[in-house]
Amino acid sequence: MIAILLPDLRGGGAERVSVDLARALAGYGHRVEFVLMRAKGDFLAEARREFTVADLDVRRTAQVPRSLARYLRERQPDALIANLWPLTCAAIVGRLLARYRRPVLLVDHNALSRQYAAWGVLHGLVLRASMIATYRCADAVAGVSEGVARDIATLSRMPASRVAVLHNPIPRRAEPAAADRQRVDALWGGPAGARVLSVGSYKKQKNHALLLNSFASLARNTPESRLMLLGQGENEPKLRALAAELGLADRVVFAGFHADPSPFFATADLFALSSDHEGFGNVLVEALSFGLPVVSTDCPSGPAEILDNGRFGTLVPVGDAPALARAMEAALREPVDRTALKRRAAAFWPEIAARNYLEQLGLT
Repeated sequence: MIAILLPDLRGGGAERVSVDLARALAGYGHRVEFVLMRAKGDFLAEARREFTVADLDVRRTAQVPRSLARYLRERQPDALIANLWPLTCAAIVGRLLARYRRPVLLVDHNALSRQYAAWGVLHGLVLRASMIATYRCADAVAGVSEGVARDIATLSRMPASRVAVLHNPIPRRAEPAAADRQRVDALWGGPAGARVLSVGSYKKQKNHALLLNSFASLARNTPESRLMLLGQGENEPKLRALAAELGLADRVVFAGFHADPSPFFATADLFALSSDHEGFGNVLVEALSFGLPVVSTDCPSGPAEILDNGRFGTLVPVGDAPALARAMEAALREPVDRTALKRRAAAFWPEIAARNYLEQLGLT
């Protein structure tokens, strides 16, 4: 049995990836159990339908080691995959307390030096010290992209060769049912041809404000264009206010969180990512899997890897609203080789990712 450790199963990228990875690991014959600090979140019901869930029932990361040690002694999983600093560090302490000798893999899903850049010098020192003290004690350490792997190596002072790259598993999504397509078609509120979709939490990292400003320029030249933002988060009121200020209140749809975004990808004409930084960029692969053209900021790290440095989509400088607007307008006009885009997405199928995870754990 493989245990996957997470804070919870909220509707985020790391949580979505973990559920998809669990399904792929099960396809190779492994039982999977989720171990959560708190058993809650958007994907909890989905996970419980197929897997067992262990609830450590702790609120703070500092409480994890003792509870995890008890879990490891009682359940004795064949391997532990711990996600997301500082939970990764807590997992190593719990392992030592339990004297657990089976493989432990630590995985980070974002470049931590960028994610926590604004948290101050003291927090940066704690980040580095905790990783230096614990990451070397893991059997394997990985980042979800080359940039994240390099960041881990730098922060933990480990050789780059010790940090693997494990791209996220992105599942094949079935074509949505006709009724679902019709429902989303109605939500767009405009004809097909200039529908721009973006999927991601409403948080600073995703820089939806940049996308709104770029779309304002696009909208002046394409009267029928619509922008749909799929997600949720604390910045939603500010983004709604900005859309109204730009005169886009009737052209931008805030669609909320959807566990299955397939009908949105299937009815869009273009996918746009405006992030300042990413760990990987799962949504780019999902867009490609529907043959959807992509425009993305060339942010660290992930988009350039996924799009093969612009071969499978357009990359624009981070924070450049005019460049993003021009790229979106061009992408909406140009012909699309949807078959090539779908082939690119196939490189990130879950069975490929699961096999790479198993190799890192020595379970192949």
